[in-house]
Amino acid sequence: MSLQINDSAPDFTAETSEGPINFYSWLNSQWAVLFSHPKDFTPVCTTELGYMAKIKPEFDKRGVKLMALSVDSVADHLRWIPDIGETQGVAVNYPIIGDHDYKVAQLYHMLPATVNGAANTRTPADNQTVRNVFVIGPDKRIKLILIYPMTTGRNFDEVLRVIDSLQLTAKHRVATPVNWQVGEPVIIAGSVADEEARRLYPQGWSAPKPYLRIIDQPS
Repeated sequence: MSLQINDSAPDFTAETSEGPINFYSWLNSQWAVLFSHPKDFTPVCTTELGYMAKIKPEFDKRGVKLMALSVDSVADHLRWIPDIGETQGVAVNYPIIGDHDYKVAQLYHMLPATVNGAANTRTPADNQTVRNVFVIGPDKRIKLILIYPMTTGRNFDEVLRVIDSLQLTAKHRVATPVNWQVGEPVIIAGSVADEEARRLYPQGWSAPKPYLRIIDQPS
């Protein structure tokens, strides 16, 4: 069975481009994004790792840590990282897991448990299901899962937008509407009855329908 939103994120210890890391210790009660790649030296992934390095300060501002994974060895990663810097104009500034034994990819149900053998004999197409993004909360539970096809680069600005929503809705009993951006109105959560909503939001709300109660974004 695949992992689902609100499942506990599996813990692991792995070799990375920044040395051995235990995931839970590294997480340290912070938010994190774990994003995976089917193979080193692939074109779409090269652009993705570079872009994540560019926007890492935005994740830092939100208290979100970044970790990548590719189904190759750390030695391969260390050869790939200069290519990313050369072509994308930015140095990789977060750890990349060396998952040549498929341990983490299998733990997160990106590859079947039956996969074995040498990673360097597998093609990107063999690993095409390893195109995932997991957002993990301070409670070590999965908050978001995205799975992309091989030929479509991921929208990491959207991941930032979702994190803004997740962090807001973790603090306040609200939901965010379609295409919401920080500073825009939000919706009182459906789990909040009107009586409780009056206590939580004494300023009141607008309601084009009784179930659609709109307020300014809480601070």
